[in-house]
Amino acid sequence: MKIIDMTNPDRIKRDPDEIMILVESGNFKEQGFVIQKISLRLFIEKQDAKLGSYSLITSLVETDQGEVEMIYDEGYRGENALGRAGNFLMANLGLSSIILRSIIALRSKN
Repeated sequence: MKIIDMTNPDRIKRDPDEIMILVESGNFKEQGFVIQKISLRLFIEKQDAKLGSYSLITSLVETDQGEVEMIYDEGYRGENALGRAGNFLMANLGLSSIILRSIIALRSKN
């Protein structure tokens, strides 16, 4: 089962422009869910001559009981938007909030 937790899922109905894998151990357990993989996915939606690329960054959490993809950030974020978002998550305990939000979404659908 894959849950897409956003108002317009058509925005991500293509391959992402870039993927950053944050966790890929497959043996991390949280509240009965085995977290297999956590990644950030970058979708460039449009270009502006002055502002640059409009980025949609989603988080994708893959567990033994399903997957959840949700918006992490979006906007004109400049160069290396995905790298900066990933570094921020890893340095500021952001992974735990993404994991917990994903578990809540999976539990609400079961």
